[in-house]
Amino acid sequence: MTLKFKNRIAIFNTLAVAFTTAMVFFVIYFVVYKTAYAHLDDDVAVEKEEVISNLDWHRNTISINKMPEWEEAEHNQVEVNPTFLQIEDDKGIVIFRSANLMGDQMLIASNNPNKIFYNGEINGQKIRLGQFPILNEEGENIGRLTIAVSLEESFNILNNLIWVLLISFPIVLIVQFMASSLAAEKAIEPVNQLIRSASSISDSNINTRLVLPEHKDELYELTKTINELLARIEVSMLQQKQFTSDASHEIRTPLAGIRGTLEVLIRKHRDQNVYEEKVADVISQVDRLDNLLEQLLQLARIDSSTSIAQLEPIFLAELISALAEKWNQKDNEKDITLHFNIPEDAIVQGDELYLEVILNNLFSNAIKYGKKNGNIFIFWDDALKTLSVKDDGIGISPEHLPNIFNRFYRADESRSSAIKGNGLGLSIVKKLADLQNISLKADSKSNVGSTFMLTFPRRILLS
Repeated sequence: MTLKFKNRIAIFNTLAVAFTTAMVFFVIYFVVYKTAYAHLDDDVAVEKEEVISNLDWHRNTISINKMPEWEEAEHNQVEVNPTFLQIEDDKGIVIFRSANLMGDQMLIASNNPNKIFYNGEINGQKIRLGQFPILNEEGENIGRLTIAVSLEESFNILNNLIWVLLISFPIVLIVQFMASSLAAEKAIEPVNQLIRSASSISDSNINTRLVLPEHKDELYELTKTINELLARIEVSMLQQKQFTSDASHEIRTPLAGIRGTLEVLIRKHRDQNVYEEKVADVISQVDRLDNLLEQLLQLARIDSSTSIAQLEPIFLAELISALAEKWNQKDNEKDITLHFNIPEDAIVQGDELYLEVILNNLFSNAIKYGKKNGNIFIFWDDALKTLSVKDDGIGISPEHLPNIFNRFYRADESRSSAIKGNGLGLSIVKKLADLQNISLKADSKSNVGSTFMLTFPRRILLS
């Protein structure tokens, strides 16, 4: 069974009140109990002083003086607030007992020679007893005085108090639960309002934000956090829509080119060289599609939670030398010269496969946007732990620089039409750098060139 939040609050409050109330009731009963018995013991002690004052003794013999104290009604009656008296000598023989001790009735005697108070019963009546030693002039114990008073009144008071506490305890808890439920319901009403407001938000009105409460309390922080989450979701949804639109456009363009070429070819019979030229165009468009799909799959793998960088020490000079051989073997129509200056002992921590992809993309970008007979410089700054890839190409204008790592983003339409690409390379570079905790920054000026800087973590692991 699932309880509502307000009922859970009410139950917790009720349990706390139950514990507190039980402790308070226990203290009340304990105080009343002690007070009642202390009062009876005081009465017995006063009676003892009066009785002792009417006794006389000679050595071990106790003599009782005939005094009005012995004739008082409380010593003769049993029905109303009786006081029972019993005197024993040092041999335990009863030498006096009050008239209300009828027949052979005797007060229960304890073998304890000291002053004690205890409970007993006579004729079915509960009594409180006090037992006191009788001492002669030499301080010798020559007898024992036992005094008892009725305990019925105090017993009834304590018994009634127990019933009152037992009956009132569940009543208090029921009232507390109801009051707590009402208070909790009122307290969580803003939360219910927040739930209703949040439930009304969908992808069609994702730009809606919750109204912040007046008081800056925990509910205010919760609402603020939800608004920040909605903002992130909105950005993610916009990026997803933009990504879908851009991907569709990038795929549609080569497909339209392929369709147009094929339609031209089937209109009429053409020369062999025309067919070869058009088929080469189709193959070029297919290669473009294949490259786009490969990069999209690569992004999907990077975005998945299963993509984990295998960090290990990497010798940069060895890695870049191997890559440079492959780069030099590629067709380079612009005759761009590669320069790299990497110390042999330069070591970084990263994933070698991911780092190869990053450097391949940065090199391809430098070739793509470099000028004819230009240069590409790759160099290492050991103090900053930074690897830089610099070209002297067309550069990027300042207004486009913040967006170059966005998917399918290209700086301007004129450059996009002249230079092949789909705007995914730098996005892949950024993702792979983040997976390895590598800081990626770009610095560029129009018609001067661009520099991409990879700053590696400073913790170096040597194998």
